[in-house]
Amino acid sequence: MINMREYEDSLINQGYNYIAGTDEAGRGPLVGPVVAACVVFDKNYKNDMINDSKKLSEKKREELYDIIMKDAISVGIAQVSAKEIDEINIYEASRNAMIEAYKKANQKVKIDYLLTDAMPIDTLDIPVLKIIKGDAKSISIAAASIIAKVTRDRILIDLDKKYPEYGFKSHKGYPTKKHIEAINKYGIFDGYRLTYKPVKDLIDRGISNIKS
Repeated sequence: MINMREYEDSLINQGYNYIAGTDEAGRGPLVGPVVAACVVFDKNYKNDMINDSKKLSEKKREELYDIIMKDAISVGIAQVSAKEIDEINIYEASRNAMIEAYKKANQKVKIDYLLTDAMPIDTLDIPVLKIIKGDAKSISIAAASIIAKVTRDRILIDLDKKYPEYGFKSHKGYPTKKHIEAINKYGIFDGYRLTYKPVKDLIDRGISNIKS
């Protein structure tokens, strides 16, 4: 079993007090923002249920969202819009969302070390460690992955209420067969990522029924 506190405990032993983890959700979907979260726990905090959000059921993520929001010393959440994703690309948008989430978390407590899920961030005045598959190795990053995922899913569930014919509640904006069929039938609306291939293909074919 992976020790989800290995990185945090090592840094605490080196004298760091407020270690944050950051992660994002929503790189792949065709619609909506990319969302990032940054989470800081007390240095002795343990919760064996916290894991990579992709390994958890939707019900378990929702349950852990409430626990993390209650137990964490600080949580920052940020999002970057589809329009900005189109302007700067999804990689830079994800990085920007993580930095903004860190800044928000840092308002409540002075973070002195940041762990990221494979994202290099070299613009901060604190040390940053990028961990490959960090959401499966660090409790702080895993918690951030849960907060980001649940936050973004809720955005898409709200979108589903406005546009039920697209099926956002089930596919959360990812390019599933059902979603591709829906945009071919109903077109796209403000909030779609116009540079993403299935959407760009639609536009290139001259389908102009873009809703406001």
